[in-house]
Amino acid sequence: MNSDVLPSSDLPSSDLDAIRDILARQGALSIDVQTLDVETDLYSVGLTSLATVGIMLALEDRFEIELPESMLSRNTFRSIGAMAEAVAKLVQV
Repeated sequence: MNSDVLPSSDLPSSDLDAIRDILARQGALSIDVQTLDVETDLYSVGLTSLATVGIMLALEDRFEIELPESMLSRNTFRSIGAMAEAVAKLVQV
């Protein structure tokens, strides 16, 4: 995992691990989430828009945040890094 591709994320590695765990449980991917780079396009490895709903709810629950409507886009869920950046922005608020 290359964590320096997340310059704007202040999330500790334990939170990245939590995002990976959520993705493993909710993403219904055909690949082991632990093998994915933080910038891998999740839609290219099987993420669906339906699965993003479960991921969104799990992220909100785990990090005690609420994703605003402006963040409810394919771009927010495209990679582990993108999700980490979104969470980091909301946790800091």
